[in-house]
Amino acid sequence: MSQLLSTDPIAPRDRLAYWTDMICTTYVQLECDAPRGDRFGGSIQSHHLPGLDLSVVRSCAQRVVRTPSFISRATDDCFIVSLQTKGHGVISQDGRNAAVAPGDFALYDSTRPYTLQFSEDFEEIVLKLRGEQLRALVAGTEQLTATTVSGRSGAGHLMASMVTALRGEVDTLPAASAAAVASGVISVLVAGLQSLPACSRAEPSTMGAYHVARIKRHIDGRLRDPALTIESVATDLGMSSGHLHRLFKAEPQSPSHYLWGQRLDGASRELLDARRTKTSVAEIAFGWGFNDAAHFSRAFKERFGQSPRGWRAQGLAEIRG
Repeated sequence: MSQLLSTDPIAPRDRLAYWTDMICTTYVQLECDAPRGDRFGGSIQSHHLPGLDLSVVRSCAQRVVRTPSFISRATDDCFIVSLQTKGHGVISQDGRNAAVAPGDFALYDSTRPYTLQFSEDFEEIVLKLRGEQLRALVAGTEQLTATTVSGRSGAGHLMASMVTALRGEVDTLPAASAAAVASGVISVLVAGLQSLPACSRAEPSTMGAYHVARIKRHIDGRLRDPALTIESVATDLGMSSGHLHRLFKAEPQSPSHYLWGQRLDGASRELLDARRTKTSVAEIAFGWGFNDAAHFSRAFKERFGQSPRGWRAQGLAEIRG
């Protein structure tokens, strides 16, 4: 689903105030000032993908500030990634300044003050994702904010290419494809952040990696078993639950997050199976190890951005053409 917000229909004297309302609604509460307030203009084209919001921002020179007072009154906890496509900008947070040129991107955290400075007309692609979502994938995120990831090579270049291509196709993607693409974008984002010198995520030992793979295989083989718990996995594999959790220390997800994520992914695929249209959402949830339909619906919406019924209806409609 796409939404376009623009200052074009607004009287020139009111455009900056309207723009401030636009960015607060789309992202988080912010202050904004501009050197050309009387000639200000801008637009935001927003798209929603499961677990990820993507928007294209075009506007004039401006300074945007996330203040401590806004943070103290907010419940927002999200990470925002700015991928510069035209013009230049500077992102400041945690005592660091990231200068971004076209193709570069940088990360910032809504739970701490930051400043965005654009000294000329610019365009950027902005990704917004839940704080807990990224923290589960990358350790030490507070050391990675306001640090430029170059778009000239490596994961940064792949990220720029992938997101730039996605902006032109996002409204045509079926629901299942959109989920897969969003997951791919997040994976490339993580790779780009992990390429930064400050990334503190430790590489697992060979033996540790072997045991983690063994644990995951065991979980994957019993996803539909409602009696499956992390404690039972540890018992089945002849280890303590404390040792199992220690093995996952270097993993992006805890063992419980891995288990429930795999179950949700399985349920999402089954909801889009045309052969299962007569199977209720609750039956599918219970078939994937959930024992509470309300909990399943909440967890599903948090992961995929819409209810299980909405996911199924949209996906099946797209499959039928």
